Amino acid sequence: MCFGRRMTSDQRFRESLARDLYNAAVRKGPFRLRSGEFTTEYFDKYLIEADPKLLLRVCQNLRKILPSKAEILAGMELGGLPIATVLSQITGLPARFVRKHAKEYGTGKLSEGGSVRGRHVVIIEDVLTSGGAVIQAVKALRGAGAIVHNVVCVLEHECGGEATLNEFGMELRRLFSMQELKESAAENDLF
Repeated sequence: MCFGRRMTSDQRFRESLARDLYNAAVRKGPFRLRSGEFTTEYFDKYLIEADPKLLLRVCQNLRKILPSKAEILAGMELGGLPIATVLSQITGLPARFVRKHAKEYGTGKLSEGGSVRGRHVVIIEDVLTSGGAVIQAVKALRGAGAIVHNVVCVLEHECGGEATLNEFGMELRRLFSMQELKESAAENDLF
């Protein structure tokens, strides 16, 4: 973050967004994570995705970091779906919706919304932690003929997810790291 220096309007917008994300979604208290570990700080991403103004601001910033070759935005179930949908509206790029597991009825698809064969697909995720769910989606999308090299996320927890993605030839582009949100909070006396 560029706090304390002369900032452009884009940098001020980004600082304001970081502060607002922290205020809206970071919760204190004991929380059990999916891994079974406990933490005293939790990022409640659904509070962002349920707020239309904040979600729009997030997506306006995500648009700036989308790879230029992007042809399809693949939103990850559940949190990536509203983000991919709004980004689709902003960019005009079609969206696909990727399940964590293929459904066992109907079409039995893992990816919904149309073909991905031969297209440059960017995976859209809300929060990246270990990267395991994203890798499953990458394998499935590549198996369906997609060209998948990029993941764009709102928040990276910095828990090894980027390294996991790199092992599969994936590039991560994040809007913020948890550390950046914490720095924003500290700069603005939110801690």
